[in-house]
Amino acid sequence: MVILQSGNLVIGTPTSFEIAKLPDYKMSHLLLATDTSGKNGSLALARVTPGQSGVEIVEVVPLAGGAFSAQLVPQIAALLEKHGHNKNHLGAFAVASGPGSFTGLRVGLAAIKALAEALQKPIAAVSLLEAVACSGAGQPHPRNHQRHQAGHHFAQAPDHAHSRVLAALDAGRGDVYIGDYELGRQVRRPAERLLSREEFLVEASRPEAGFPEAKGRSVVTPDAVLAETVRTAGIQVELIEYPNSAVIARLGWERIQRGETVRPEELEANYIRRSDAEIFSKPAS
Repeated sequence: MVILQSGNLVIGTPTSFEIAKLPDYKMSHLLLATDTSGKNGSLALARVTPGQSGVEIVEVVPLAGGAFSAQLVPQIAALLEKHGHNKNHLGAFAVASGPGSFTGLRVGLAAIKALAEALQKPIAAVSLLEAVACSGAGQPHPRNHQRHQAGHHFAQAPDHAHSRVLAALDAGRGDVYIGDYELGRQVRRPAERLLSREEFLVEASRPEAGFPEAKGRSVVTPDAVLAETVRTAGIQVELIEYPNSAVIARLGWERIQRGETVRPEELEANYIRRSDAEIFSKPAS
């Protein structure tokens, strides 16, 4: 006997049967997003629904830089338990792949690799520079585009005009990580590079292709000192809050819905800069 009860397919008799769940394409899933690229690390737990762009941010938990290896896995478990879930309830992962701390990125990516491999769930790798670029004014951002329901925040991706920005992060040692982004319905990333501050200012002052009358591309950065350096040079700059894992969750979900995912063994850090070991190692004789 076959009976349909509350969306479930019941096979068998009234006294003995098993339930086979019918596909439910409107069912929400849990997405875990992490950023361990530096001192502003965080975790985000979100609910997402296939076919919908909105991302419901359940909670964002800050992580103290320098202690990721000790606190990351316990914090993930605590976050899930707090909201009545466990790791088996996770349906997808989004992770900040860099640039940033070599140690922090290795720890974060290793944890996500292990979880995704054990659960056989997709991973979306998101550049921190892309998160910066998409956090500027007029871009979709969980703190700017949200509505409230039952205490939760829903990040939505509104339509917005195409624009070119330089996302910038202080890389230390007098260097700057930059990403040259074209923002539209789908973010395009022509290049991410490591430049000296002098090279960065020259790059930022160059007119955007096709707009020779413009003084230069807009710079977006969460680093106050870098923003002041750019402003002093007469270049348009927007100082933003440091993007947290809620931004990684939204960008990661967009990637997952486009099928832009990686397998655990393919997930790699986007360091941009070479490690000290690579820089100072002697060539084999």
